[in-house]
Amino acid sequence: MNIGILLPGFSSDENDWAIPVQLNLVREMAQHEDVRVLTMRYPHRRDCYPVHGATVYSLGVGQVRGVRRLKLWLDALLTLRRLHREKPFDVFHAMWADETGLIAVWAGKWLGIPSVVSIAGGELARLDDIGYGLQQGVFSRWIVGQALKADCVVAACSYAHRLIDKAGYRVQEDRIRTITLGVDTGVFSTLAPSPSPSSRKREASHGRGEQDAAVHKRLIHVASLVGVKDQGTLLRAMARLPDDVTLDILGAGPEEQHLRKLAGELGIAKRVNFVGSVHHLDLPQYYRQATINVLTSRHEGLGMVTLEAAACGIPTISTAVGLLPDVPMMGITVPIGDDDALAQAICDLLENFEKRECLAHSAYQTVREQYTIQHTVEQFRSLYTEFQSAN
Repeated sequence: MNIGILLPGFSSDENDWAIPVQLNLVREMAQHEDVRVLTMRYPHRRDCYPVHGATVYSLGVGQVRGVRRLKLWLDALLTLRRLHREKPFDVFHAMWADETGLIAVWAGKWLGIPSVVSIAGGELARLDDIGYGLQQGVFSRWIVGQALKADCVVAACSYAHRLIDKAGYRVQEDRIRTITLGVDTGVFSTLAPSPSPSSRKREASHGRGEQDAAVHKRLIHVASLVGVKDQGTLLRAMARLPDDVTLDILGAGPEEQHLRKLAGELGIAKRVNFVGSVHHLDLPQYYRQATINVLTSRHEGLGMVTLEAAACGIPTISTAVGLLPDVPMMGITVPIGDDDALAQAICDLLENFEKRECLAHSAYQTVREQYTIQHTVEQFRSLYTEFQSAN
C-alpha cells in the first residue's frame, strides 16, 4: 500500500527525535508499506529527503498565521495532488485532528482517497485558566470539526474517545477506532527482565532486591514544564511525603522558575532534582533508577511516559487522564489536581513492596503483549486494508 502520513512537524533526519513516537511509527511502517510523509511546519526548510525508508516532503514554513496559513494549506493540497499523480496514494493518515487532519480530509475528498485522522494532543481540550486546548477559539474548533469528518477517527484511549462527544462533535461510533501509539521496546526495556515478581526480588543486580526496596524511594516525572502537566500538584504532594522520598523532574519549559520557587517555599528543594531536557535515548536509564513514575497532567491524549516507564519495569501513578484508566495493570489513577490523594497513593505504593513489584511486572508484561510500536503498525495496516478492500 501507498500511505501518506501528514504531520505538523517531523524529524529533519534519522537522528532528530523531534516527535519520537512518530519517528518510530514511520520507521516501522516503512518496513512494510510505501510511506510518504508530508510535514507542514518543521523542519524549517523546504526539502525532500529519506528517513528510515520513507520519503519526507517538508513544506518548512514554521509558525505562520492568517493569509500565510491559508497559503500553507493550499501548498499542502497541491503537493499531495502532485505526489498522488506520481504514485497514487491508498490512504491519507493525519496525526493530530487539527490542520493536518483538515488537509487529509480535504485532499481525500478531492482526490477520492480515504482519510484517517488520529487525535493526538489537545485538540478536544479546553482549559481556559492556562490557555490550553483547541476548543478555546471558534476558528480552531472549526478546524477540529473539519478534521473529525475523516472516514475514520482514531483515539488512543477511552478518555480521548469520550472527549469527542463531550466537545460537542457528532462522530458516528462506527467511524471511531481505538488504537494506541505504542512504545519502542528496543529502546525502553529493563536491564535484565525476569519472569516473575518473586524472581525480581532476588535480583540485587537489577536494583530491585528487598534490601534496596527498603531505602530506594525515588520518583520520576517526565514532561515539559508547562501548565497542562500541572507539576505544582506534584510538588505539593511531595511536601506531604517522608523526607527520604526524592523526585527527579525531567523536562524543560516556561514554568521552571515558578516550580523551583514553589519547591523552595514548600521546603522540598533539596529533595527535588530538576534534571532538565534529556535526550530521548537516555530516558531509559532514568526510568530504571526510579521506583515509581508519576504523571500529574490535567489532560493527556495518551500519556506516552506511562508506556515508556512500564517497558522499563516501572509502575505509574497518574491523574485519571490518557491511557492509564484503561489499563490498571500498569498503575494507579487519582483525581486531577488532588495533591492529598496523590501523596496518599504514592505513600501506599512505596510502603507496599509486594504490590509495587506486582504492578511493575504486570506493567512490563502488558506493554510487551499489547502496546509496542509493532502492535500499533499492525493495527493501522489492518485498518488501511479495510479501506483498500472496500474500494
